[in-house]
Amino acid sequence: MLTVLKVGARNTGKGGQQAMNQTGASKPESPQSAAVEARTEARTENGPQENSRHQEKKRSPVRRFLGLLGPGLVTGSADDDPSGIATYAQAGATFSNGMLWTVPVTLPLMMAVQEICDRTALATGDSLGKLARRKFTRKPRVMIAILIVALLAANTLNAAADLMAIGQGMQLLGAGPDRLWSIVAGVGIAVVLMAGGFEIISKVFKWLCLSLLAYVAVLFVAKVDWGDVLAGVLGLQFRPSLEYLSLIVAVLGTTISPYLFFWQSADRIEELREEPRGGDHAIGLEEQSPGSGGHKLRNARADVFVGMFFSVLVMFSITAATAATLGRNGTDVKTAADAAKALEPIVGPAAKFLFAAGFIGSGILAVPVLAASGSAGLAGLLGKQWGFDKKPSKAPVFYLLLGVGTIGGVIVTFFTTDPIGLLILSAVINGIAAAPFLIVTMLIARDKDIMGKYRNGKLASTIGWFTTAVMVVAGVIGIWTTVTGTG
Repeated sequence: MLTVLKVGARNTGKGGQQAMNQTGASKPESPQSAAVEARTEARTENGPQENSRHQEKKRSPVRRFLGLLGPGLVTGSADDDPSGIATYAQAGATFSNGMLWTVPVTLPLMMAVQEICDRTALATGDSLGKLARRKFTRKPRVMIAILIVALLAANTLNAAADLMAIGQGMQLLGAGPDRLWSIVAGVGIAVVLMAGGFEIISKVFKWLCLSLLAYVAVLFVAKVDWGDVLAGVLGLQFRPSLEYLSLIVAVLGTTISPYLFFWQSADRIEELREEPRGGDHAIGLEEQSPGSGGHKLRNARADVFVGMFFSVLVMFSITAATAATLGRNGTDVKTAADAAKALEPIVGPAAKFLFAAGFIGSGILAVPVLAASGSAGLAGLLGKQWGFDKKPSKAPVFYLLLGVGTIGGVIVTFFTTDPIGLLILSAVINGIAAAPFLIVTMLIARDKDIMGKYRNGKLASTIGWFTTAVMVVAGVIGIWTTVTGTG
């Protein structure tokens, strides 16, 4: 996770000296020799990693399961940001269960794409932006840079929508004007991130996202027509209208969002840097022993798959719950309070408080992810330092982009009065932008020189390119409905 680095191999304190003494290694003369020694030790099968794996086996299955959750779970939680919540609620309220077929369709696509992004980082020890710099020549890199700049702009719009959602959540709690809290949240997040406090944000607020599971409970309390739900899941309620197709693009855009590609990669790199032998040079699987590498890959896949399953579970629950409540009366979701009404069958008047907690928690977690993903991608592509583990003086480009994205989101909040509409629009933009970044990712992931034996196999290639084709079609529809205003 993009966190402040804990004590690691790059520290030169007593613990590091003792570790070197125990292995009989002499004190490295330079950072380069230290990095070489770290990589040499990583290839040793019977090293501290093996002891760590042995200790892991002694833990209970539940603790082992919770221990492997990391970047994948954060990505899944960030995927259910206010943009996603608003989009799913709008889908259920407007078309009832008619869009539930997107749940079983998007799950394998999300799993495949995020696993590929995650594996590129694991295999190489480099972020997606830096890998694009390695893979492509100057002209393609310029085009990718332009695309990332466009992504930064889209992320700023998305961050603005999320900040407004945080404000609406605070207003639901009776804390004051939503616009004021949007500003306070944006400035506060920017200050915390600049001070290297993302670890606190990620640990505290991702648990608030669990409040969204209240929608699961609604399904067992509200009068749900399960036959109608099944028909929706099977795609029997598909409607060939432009409004319907436009909302499909929004659903795809908020589940297969391009900023999550960069985030998954960067977050995994930060986790590798936290390892005792990591430091500034994250150690890829190709430089580790086969046993250790295989163990890491299995754990990482489980982490990603669990995170994506959690994400679509929330997606299904919100859509079906709003269909069973708001959808019956054809309620149009215009505010956070409208979406909160879907929880009233189970918690009554307290629905707005529970929904507000989910909106606030998911928003505060998502804004840093939005700002950091594109910033890390562009910094890596330009060959610059990036990461919350570094001080602003060491990674000025990264922090400049981070500040622009966060504060820019605050500024955008002054120019719109329809946060739910902005949330859905940002989802459509993500749907349009996803295809180009998927193409870049797939070309990197199949490159044998970069990925070695960890390059895409037949299954990953098939699902990955199929997802790319789906998002190309979604992008075309999104552009058409946005330009013509027919969505």
